Amino acid sequence: MSYSLGILDQSPIIEDATNEQTLQNTVALAQKAEQLGYSRFWVSEHHNTDTLAGTSPEVLVSYLLAKTKSINIGSGGVMLQHYSPYKVAENFHVLASLEPGRVDLGIGKAPGGLPLSTKALQYGTINKGEDFEERLTFLQHLLDDTVPVEHDLHGVLATPIPKVKPSLFLLGASSQSAALAGKLGIAFVFARFINSDHDVLKEAAEAYRTHNPKGHFAISIAALAAPTKEEAKDLVGEQKITKVHLASGRSLTLNSVELAEKFGQESGESFTVQQYDADILYGTPEDIKEKLDGYHVQYQIDEFILHTPVLKAFERERSFELLSPVNLHLQQKEAVS
Repeated sequence: MSYSLGILDQSPIIEDATNEQTLQNTVALAQKAEQLGYSRFWVSEHHNTDTLAGTSPEVLVSYLLAKTKSINIGSGGVMLQHYSPYKVAENFHVLASLEPGRVDLGIGKAPGGLPLSTKALQYGTINKGEDFEERLTFLQHLLDDTVPVEHDLHGVLATPIPKVKPSLFLLGASSQSAALAGKLGIAFVFARFINSDHDVLKEAAEAYRTHNPKGHFAISIAALAAPTKEEAKDLVGEQKITKVHLASGRSLTLNSVELAEKFGQESGESFTVQQYDADILYGTPEDIKEKLDGYHVQYQIDEFILHTPVLKAFERERSFELLSPVNLHLQQKEAVS
């Protein structure tokens, strides 16, 4: 099957690790991912939380690039509603100039935190998050050095201009985001670990391929492998996805009921909180590979970005080892022989 595998690491604070240890664990996992043949290693952006240490992906990406040699390193993603597209382009042009061909710029639309942290990030500015498409389009123009003549900022350059520009991805969990990526000719990553609705995934894949038939369509998927299906099932347990639904129509995924309620309260809107069973692929490597093969065929998936939401260090790393391209390739050879 012709698809590649990457890793999304949110730098979870597990087993009473300090922030310093957690970030070093991310570094070690990136180095391990490189050895195991993964295509890319991404880090995320979450704010004002004591459960995840990854608040500044562009800073962490720079460190990871220095600590690895060949694997693509990137953001999964930079939350563009908080930042100047120009500054984001400058940041990643610097990184791409330092490590040509290895830098991924994943862009997200979510706030990456509660309303209080959003206010802090946007302190002194006014942004209701309603201009995302305009921001993304401008960012793309800056990366390609194609700011239109009619644009107010025509002529501006996001220097230094790298010989190999960073690869741009849009992250999303809806068919609308997929269509936007397709229209702009940007690679798209569907966040299945946030939205596991098969109908929405189907609509997103079709929307993207309609606009960009030869584009790169990936999904970020929650998965856990273990030597036996029984152990994998026990490790997954009864995990839930918690969502807060705001009166304005927005829905956001949070790590707990408490955080979802806090988000609703800080938003100033009426809201409801609901929990859903987390849809995590679990089993042996063979079990999961069979599922990935099926998704690849059904939705024309070019790449899977693995997210493993299990708060046990050894079992989490072991899962990445079991699902690695190196290990799955060896299993295929053995099966054939």
